[in-house]
Amino acid sequence: MNFQRFARTASFAGLAAASAVLAGCYVVPLQTPPPASVQLAPAAPLTFSARLYPSNDMAAAYGTVMAVVTNDLNGRGHFTTNINGESFSGEATRVAGSREGVANGLGNRGGFLNCRYAMNSATMGTGTCQHSNGAQFTMHVGG
Repeated sequence: MNFQRFARTASFAGLAAASAVLAGCYVVPLQTPPPASVQLAPAAPLTFSARLYPSNDMAAAYGTVMAVVTNDLNGRGHFTTNINGESFSGEATRVAGSREGVANGLGNRGGFLNCRYAMNSATMGTGTCQHSNGAQFTMHVGG
């Protein structure tokens, strides 16, 4: 019986020692798994206002002109405005890798509007516009 008791005590002591040694162990993976890819929803276009302020006598007759700009956040946008009863619509395109861009619009009576602008952010910028009749405007985009 002494031998069995000794064997049992030795087994328990061995298990206790192994448990104590392994309790401080920590399993570290050899390779970290790649991060899970996250599908982000495409950014929704931003719509904001632009104001065209007269900068010559021809434009002074129209006063301040309001426009609506939609930025698709991909270097392009669309704009609409009304000058002296003529509705203009067109698109704006940014120069790749730049804050600068051009916007051109055609009126429903045959007039046109050409603008050059520089954006300070996705929704704010400044520029100049010229109407086909010679009226010139200073443009402020955003609020």
